[in-house]
Formats: sequence, structure tokens, C-alpha cells
Amino acid sequence: MPNDVAIRVTNVSKHYLMFRKPEDRLRQMIIPKVQRFFGRKPSQHYVDFAAVHDVSFEVRRGQTVGIIGRNGSGKSTLLQMVCGTLSPSSGTVEVHGRIAALLELGSGFNPEFTGRENVYLNAAILGLSRDETDARFANIAKFADIDQFLDQPVKTYSSGMQVRLAFAVAINVDPDILIVDEALAVGDEAFQRKCYAKIESLRQEGATILFVSHGAETIVTLCDYAMLMDRGEKILEGKPKRIVNQYQKLVSLTGNEAEELRTAILLEQQSGAPSEDMADKALEEDAKTPQPVQSEEQAWFDPSLVSKSEVEYNSRGARISNVRILDDHGASVNCLIRNRRYMFTFDVSFDEDVESVAFAMFVKSMTGFEIAGRQSHPTSEGIRCEANETVTVHLPFDCFFLPGTYSCNCGVFINHKMSQEIMHRKLDAVLFRVKATDGQQPRQGVVDICPDNQPPQIERHPPTAPA
Repeated sequence: MPNDVAIRVTNVSKHYLMFRKPEDRLRQMIIPKVQRFFGRKPSQHYVDFAAVHDVSFEVRRGQTVGIIGRNGSGKSTLLQMVCGTLSPSSGTVEVHGRIAALLELGSGFNPEFTGRENVYLNAAILGLSRDETDARFANIAKFADIDQFLDQPVKTYSSGMQVRLAFAVAINVDPDILIVDEALAVGDEAFQRKCYAKIESLRQEGATILFVSHGAETIVTLCDYAMLMDRGEKILEGKPKRIVNQYQKLVSLTGNEAEELRTAILLEQQSGAPSEDMADKALEEDAKTPQPVQSEEQAWFDPSLVSKSEVEYNSRGARISNVRILDDHGASVNCLIRNRRYMFTFDVSFDEDVESVAFAMFVKSMTGFEIAGRQSHPTSEGIRCEANETVTVHLPFDCFFLPGTYSCNCGVFINHKMSQEIMHRKLDAVLFRVKATDGQQPRQGVVDICPDNQPPQIERHPPTAPA
């Protein structure tokens, strides 16, 4: 293996035999042998399931590679084979350097041992001597931050406490290669922040990192390279932004639409079409000569990004229709660019004359967390609408949301002095996705509170002379 390659996976597959009934397992053990004895073709009483099929890739030293894909796509199985906890059915895995892995919750821990005993056990498995573990123990205990539970059996730990201890051990054994399988999602927010900060520190120190995540922002922010897995196959690899965009399209589709997109991705990969990396190199060459000013990246419309969870209230004299988001040219879009202004627009038809009518929209995360919204009029104010009239509502908003997918509610109501009467309302009426854009500074959370064109201001004060 070349000195600059930390991990090399070559044509690796992992197959499992799936039996429909328990007795089929016994049949498979006996009947094919009998058939072969009599010179007959052996029968098959199982289904061959390929959890991972013919996957190849390399991870170079100091590189951070992310693997993303739908549930059941083979990501975790692949990481287990890289770590050596699972043997491939075919193909080879070569690893150069000490691996620290955080895979399944609690893996590598003896539930009957205390946390302290498990620290020494795991450190020994990773090749550390007792003295080396003693020297690191204080840092491990401080990072895990589980206090008196450190001397309690691991079987009494919560899932979050197990992750704390496992990650604390993994990062404090000076790993050459760190492998993480989405386990950090179990920890609380403060612990996740601490973990990602430590991962960034390891990157700066030259560690090789391979991890699985469903977080688009995490993949784009942390990774140098990414791979998209689906049905046990690696169907696309390249720059994180490109991989995440294709993943977000794929995960939002089902049935024939998902199959068509998957086929298109595979054909693009197999046809040798210019990759995004090659395109970037071409742009670098072009930059050496004067070029006309290129237009900035634009929002666009993805017809597959459709809400499948819309809930509509009963109409009480008004009905909402044609909900959409418009860009500054008036075109319908749902894949947005951060820090741009858009127009949330919908039509409302009225069945009767109404006073004090107001309109509203609200943005939520895909987990239902309410982020922000706005109304057209303050409480007790509004406009008059007449029977058989249709109005088009435009509510401008600035896209300060971080990369991810969001849903929008919208409503029309009557403002009374002390209350509001809902005339019609739609929940999850439309989805939009905020694209991950190269060159933007990493953020945390769901809202970008500081656009990239507003750098921090730092004042320096001369040291104060000692009294």
C-alpha cells in the first residue's frame, strides 16, 4: 500500500443467507449434499442478500471522507468490515495505522464491567499499555463527563452515557484513523458540539477520518470527499456538496421516481462524464486568463421535492391554493441559496365578504420544530375581501436557514380584538431545501445569524501596565 493511503477497499462484498422459515436452514444443510451425492444439481433454500456489493474506494492519510445514504444502504456494514469486526464475503480491505472506531452503541463494552474497567479494556484492545492508559485516563474521564457513574457497571448507563465514554476513549488513544458510525446522534446537543470540535481538531492534526452521517451540513462542512451508498452499492462519489444534493433528491423520492433517479446517477458515474472535481480544475485553469463575469449560483425547482404530509383544515369561507416560493425573477423555486430573499406566495379565494383578513406563513424543520414565521397584518388589523374574489399573497422572507430541508405552513384568518378566527390553513403545504454552497463559513443549528459578507469586528487593546 502506498504511504499516502490509509484505507484501501477493493471489490468488497458482504452476503447473508436469508431463510424464509427455520426449517429451511436445516434443509439447506442436508438436501444439497444428498443431491450432489447422486449427481443432481443442488437446490437452494435461501435468499442471497447482498448487504454490500462490489465496493471499492481509497482514503488517503489526513483525508476526511463521509458516507451518506438511505437507511439499509450498507453504510454500517461497510464500516464494520473496514474496522475488522466483520469479515467480507469477497474482496480485500487494507488498513495502515491504528483505528479507533465508534460503531454500534455500546460495541466493545462489557456491560458487567464498570466504565473505568471498560476504558482500560478498550485501550488495551487498541494497543495501549497500562501506563499509557494511566497517562490518558484523566483526559478520558474529563471528556466523558459522567462523574460518579464511571465506577458503575456499564449496563446501568443510558445510551447517551455509553456514547460519551466510547467517544472519549476513541479520541484519546491518538488514533491514526477515526471511524464514526452516526453514534453521535444519540448524545445531547452540548456533547455533539464538543465531539465535532474534537473531530475538527483531529483533522487539523492530520488524522484520517471516515464516518457515516445523515446530516447534510456535517458532510459538507467536515468532509474533503464523500460517497453515496444505495442498496449496498457505491453509486456516486465526489465533492461533498454534489453528493449531498443527489442524496437529498434520492431520499425524497419513492417508487418509480426513485428508481429513475438512481439509474440516472449510476449511468452518469459509469459513463465517465466529467466530475465536479474535474470541472473545478478546469475553472482553475480558466481563471489564469481574463474571463467574463459569471452569474452567481441560482435557486432552482426540483419537481420531486413534494410534501407527503400536508394537512388541510376545513374551509370556513376561504380556500388557499397554489402555494409556492418565488425568486427575484418571479420563477417558482424550492432549492434555495442561503442569505437570499424569496417570496412565499399563495392564492386565496373567498366565498363571502369578510373584514380584517390577515395572512401568515411559518417555517418548520422536518422534525416539526417551529423555527420562524410572519403575518401580513398586526393583531386586530387586516384587509377587506369580497365574495368570489381571489387575492394573491406575497410574504417576503430572507433565507437565513442552514442547509437542510424545511416545510412551510400557511393560513388565512380574521383578526378580532382578542383572538383570531381561522378561515383556512394548510400544514406542510410546501417543502424547500437550502443548498450547501462552497466557500461559506460553517455554521451550527438551523439559522444563519451572520451572513458571510459580514466579518467579525475585533478590537485590540494594549496591555495594561502592572500597578
